[in-house]
Amino acid sequence: MNEMIPHDPNQKDRAAVGFALVFPTLVTWVYFVWLSGHSPGVQQASYSVGKLIQFAFPVVWAFVVQRQLRRWPRPRAAGLASGAGFGVVVVAAMLLLYHAYLKPAGFFANASDAVNEKVKGFGVDSLAKYAALGIFYSACHSFLEEYYWRWFVFAQLRRLASLNTAIVVSSLGFMAHHVLVLATFFGWESPATYLFSISIAVGGACWAWLYDRTDSIYGPWLSHLLVDAGIFVIGYDLLKL
Repeated sequence: MNEMIPHDPNQKDRAAVGFALVFPTLVTWVYFVWLSGHSPGVQQASYSVGKLIQFAFPVVWAFVVQRQLRRWPRPRAAGLASGAGFGVVVVAAMLLLYHAYLKPAGFFANASDAVNEKVKGFGVDSLAKYAALGIFYSACHSFLEEYYWRWFVFAQLRRLASLNTAIVVSSLGFMAHHVLVLATFFGWESPATYLFSISIAVGGACWAWLYDRTDSIYGPWLSHLLVDAGIFVIGYDLLKL
């Protein structure tokens, strides 16, 4: 008689986490790489559809499939202070490194044209549009990414694995779609692509640790917001709007 294979109650959750880890990279490849030669409207439409699916998935899975009404803790002063402190330190280091060494050394010389082409390819051709894009990414998109990567992906992994494993795996997933963006700007052969990718993974690991420590999304979000704002400040210096 054949032995029955025991049912794994977490199998569906593992599949959901696997999908959540890979899907953002697929979305980025479609709108940022595959459709790069198409009109801004096509790129924006593919971006919108992909992001809608990405950010709706955790809600559907948690509330419809798992049927779990997961609580959303209020902001805590300690978490906000830790997030703000980490964000300020990272932004200060970024700006110092950029203005004191990377820019004078011509580190971004080749990437500048690629950044300009990509940004204008999305229809951003003025300071006002760039500012609106920066505000959206810094305030809104950073929140959605924290909800997606920390509230859902990391928290689901934390249920299925150890803390260290959950931090490492979720942070590598968070890094993966950024690699495509960086490779578009710097090239696959450039050390900058991998140096900045590793930096993103480290940032994701810090935010996952902070989320686990404070049991709140708001500290990581505030930190993420500040870092994204710093990136857009540097980005503006590279642009020719």
